[in-house]
Amino acid sequence: MISFTNINKQYGKQLIFVEASFQLNPNDKVGLVGPNGAGKTTLFRMVVGEESPDEGEVSVPRKTTIGYFRQDVEEMKGRSVIDEAIAGSGRVGDLHHELEALQQAMEDPDRADEMDRILERFGEVQEEYEHLGGYTLEAHAREVLHGLGFEDDQIDGDVGALSGGWKMRVALARVLLGRPDVLLMDEPTNHLDIESIIWLENFLKAYPGALLMTSHDREFMNRIVSRIAEIDAGEINVYSGNYEFYERERAIRGANQQAAFARQQAMLAKEQRFIDRFRTHAAKAAQVQSRIKALDKIEKIELPRTRVVVKFEFRTPPRSGDQVAVIENLHKSYGKRVIYDGFSVTVRRGERWAVMGRNGAGKSTLLKLIAGEAEPDSGSVTLGASLQMGYFAQQSLDVLDASLTVSEQLQKDFPQDSIGSLRTLAGAFQFSGEDVDKKIRALSGGEKSRLAMARMLYNPPNFLVLDEPTNHLDLATKEMLVEALKEFEGTMIFVSHDRMFLRGLANRVLELGGESGKDRTPVVYPGTYDEYVQRMGHEAPGIYA
Repeated sequence: MISFTNINKQYGKQLIFVEASFQLNPNDKVGLVGPNGAGKTTLFRMVVGEESPDEGEVSVPRKTTIGYFRQDVEEMKGRSVIDEAIAGSGRVGDLHHELEALQQAMEDPDRADEMDRILERFGEVQEEYEHLGGYTLEAHAREVLHGLGFEDDQIDGDVGALSGGWKMRVALARVLLGRPDVLLMDEPTNHLDIESIIWLENFLKAYPGALLMTSHDREFMNRIVSRIAEIDAGEINVYSGNYEFYERERAIRGANQQAAFARQQAMLAKEQRFIDRFRTHAAKAAQVQSRIKALDKIEKIELPRTRVVVKFEFRTPPRSGDQVAVIENLHKSYGKRVIYDGFSVTVRRGERWAVMGRNGAGKSTLLKLIAGEAEPDSGSVTLGASLQMGYFAQQSLDVLDASLTVSEQLQKDFPQDSIGSLRTLAGAFQFSGEDVDKKIRALSGGEKSRLAMARMLYNPPNFLVLDEPTNHLDLATKEMLVEALKEFEGTMIFVSHDRMFLRGLANRVLELGGESGKDRTPVVYPGTYDEYVQRMGHEAPGIYA
């Protein structure tokens, strides 16, 4: 369907692709992986014609329709959410809005003299619209928007009133509604909660077209893709399997290449010793020259490329009291919407609470109340003795000094520590080489998240309150963070949509909204996330509702 043949691409001195080839076939579900800067976005942009290779060919059949979901969302305003979703959904969306305009024209007495032309065009548009399934479009749009977490009042409300994260969901709905032959998806789960992620998994698994996507969500990737295309030092290597298979196979290929490299080096050293020993012997001159020529023709095996992941080890936090947070008879409302109505729970030292709940259930509100960022209407939140709290939310990024570099920010925060220790910290959170000299104002949202997390965990508090800590983190950083937090000796309460994070860390689950999804009584499950899933029969509240 779409093929890349011997493509070369270079930005300045940086080689992105070197004679790389790859093919996306009909119905393929392919995960695109590679370190930051490897060329994943460049590959997407080549498919849609926004960039071209320096050499080689990108072939896209003329009638192939392509939907591209990307991380930068354009301005949205002046329409309802559903109209915005339909408007960007491709040909059928265009016809939908043209039909509306033609209907208005037919009702306009000032255009009576144009009526024959308007009616003729209306018939043409209506026929094509019906052929493309347009009369089910609005119902399908509502289904998709509900799946992505929108309530009815939001769907019919002003798209301009939405936050950036919710506008990303509208942009995602537009691409899905277009039902193109090929879906290109760049981190589609970044702004989704776990319920919406699971809905999207099921949608994409059943999708009849081809899919090429990047994702930092291991579980999401594993459940959808059947091939992995890895961009590595300019090449595209394909693995037939999901992400877990790719990791295992990559390790096996690396070990085999390492062994082949060692064997070849031993052979080359043996041949070189013969050449050096008999170079001046006239009787052996022919053999020496023969072996020199043979060595020149041998294709040299290179050592496999390895990605260095710096391990982060926690300093031991001070010990807190046994009761870390006591919540008693908590009441909290926003207008008529009741969030908590007499809720009580106690968080004890060493516990790791995962807070689950549908949109609006009060997950972030609970963390804000514990962190002192919000006040209850009544009831109390009492923090225990000897407590040092670290609170991470998206607002945590606001405390960074935009005028400083990454290195300067860390030196400002920890003036007593050595440059070497701070560089190790930066490296653990994927700031290496020249990255530490980047100005904070130039960092992406993900880079700012990593820096904020690094600052908080360097001298760790004994109570971590984390609201979506893995948003924008790449897989390597996320896995490093989970492994580091497993060794954390303090207490945690967190909200996360990442099942690897939930599975790796939670030993208590708090489900807000009750088992019915309507009952406001929270459910406390005294076990791990996997045990919670097995007991409840769902991966998140709302999946079954």
